[in-house]
Amino acid sequence: MSNSSGSPRAGLLPYGRQSVDEDDVQAVARVLRSDWLTTGPMVEEFERAFAAFTGTAHAVAVSNGTAALHAAMAALGIGPGDEVIVPAITFVATANAVVYQGGTPVFADIDPGTLLIDPEAVRRLITPRTRAIAAVDYAGQPCDYAALRAIAREHNLALVADACHALGGADHGHPVGTLADLSTFSLHPVKPIATGEGGMIVTDRADLAARLRVFRNHGITTDHRQREKQGAFFYEMTELGYNYRLSDIHCALGLSQLRKLPAWVRRRQEIAASYDRAFASQPAIQPLVTRSGVSHGYHLYVVRLAPHLDRAAIFQALRAESIGTNVHYLPVYLHPFYREKLGLSAGLCPQAEAAYARILTLPLFPTMTDTDVQDVIAAVVRVTSR
Repeated sequence: MSNSSGSPRAGLLPYGRQSVDEDDVQAVARVLRSDWLTTGPMVEEFERAFAAFTGTAHAVAVSNGTAALHAAMAALGIGPGDEVIVPAITFVATANAVVYQGGTPVFADIDPGTLLIDPEAVRRLITPRTRAIAAVDYAGQPCDYAALRAIAREHNLALVADACHALGGADHGHPVGTLADLSTFSLHPVKPIATGEGGMIVTDRADLAARLRVFRNHGITTDHRQREKQGAFFYEMTELGYNYRLSDIHCALGLSQLRKLPAWVRRRQEIAASYDRAFASQPAIQPLVTRSGVSHGYHLYVVRLAPHLDRAAIFQALRAESIGTNVHYLPVYLHPFYREKLGLSAGLCPQAEAAYARILTLPLFPTMTDTDVQDVIAAVVRVTSR
């Protein structure tokens, strides 16, 4: 129901949600009736389709986006004494994956316009212990990988793209997934496609793909289906791995969703363009900057509120209007775990801290109607004006 009259919507509009139709349901039902619920043929089929979509040679499915990040760090051999540079503004999993391996995340400040990792900040943080850079495609916008790649090559570092927000995006025609040594994705319900829980890592390097496959399967070199094909029972655990497998049930849903992704990305971009036009004349609301040559995936639509506005009050006022909003993210090093473990404190990344104080995420998902979009615009303008 439209709230153009000033009355709240009939129900809360969330900031993001999955889109599941009867095709998806039937895809899952077919697997449930099959012989393989996990480690079966649907996993390989989904991986092949995902690799083809991203323009990469290899895709490895795992149980969630965090597992994808952890597997990437393990495949690169990150361990105690190693440093990995990560952006201050990201979900905690980006840094946690480094800690899981015994490494140390080093937090880089962000560009104030895009909230993406600042390549010059990265350059200043490199030490003899630095092993990798983990960039985050915040909100769905690819980072400046040309600059990051130059830095990585100069210092012989691995480059990881935390592309969990950006599936379907591109940078100067190069698809997200092809921009780093390893790119990781989340398949959580609010992400570009959903498998329930799930993740994926893509790479052009066969050696890294092989390590990823072993790591996700307890460190064992074959899975049950491979042994079934060979008529064999013997297996060996060659390293310490984890049970990070993704089931055929999840992969069937993911494969069905992947076919719809191009249309969904276009709809996300249409909604973002509507917001951009509406807020261009609103001095209290400032959308983030989009880099030249980028095709933005728009997992999130984030705005900065004018300094005089009370974000907490705006958040609550929009909830009262039945508009669900969120904040992405508190700088990672300000979480209690990192304050205590690494002895970090406020002041480390001034641009990230300043941005965090003002940002707000507005609803954006492909099944939003034009009326939904206008409800959001009207509510935001109304509550920021009074």
